[in-house]
Amino acid sequence: MAENKTQATDVAVADFIESVAHPVRRADAKVLDQVFRDVTGWTPRMWGPSIIGYGAYHYIYDSGREGDFLATGFSPRKANMVLYIMPGYQDFGGLLDRIGKHKIGKSCLYLTQLKHNDLDVIAELIRAGLDDLATRWPVRPS
Repeated sequence: MAENKTQATDVAVADFIESVAHPVRRADAKVLDQVFRDVTGWTPRMWGPSIIGYGAYHYIYDSGREGDFLATGFSPRKANMVLYIMPGYQDFGGLLDRIGKHKIGKSCLYLTQLKHNDLDVIAELIRAGLDDLATRWPVRPS
């Protein structure tokens, strides 16, 4: 069975954040890093070339496929800041109504600039996503 393409790496998170070319995206990444650290209490690590992850979990699907993945995190992409905070099991509509300008994917939240968002609601959503994930898979610190 094939392994996940996105694996934890030993790249320093601070070095990665400093390498983000766009100054607003870089500044927002620094803010989000602190929010995720404050909410989780965990030290982040890089997953693949561009995802900053906090915590991890091991999953085993009914198909037999299994692996490890970050519990929560974000990636300062070129077009958006992508937050991996909604495992896809629960409806977070109430929180999303209060978060500010955003788009959602299957388990991702897309933000353009943090100045358009409520950081307290982002923190609530991180915690809610982790709590929801932990009802299905044991989550461990990074």
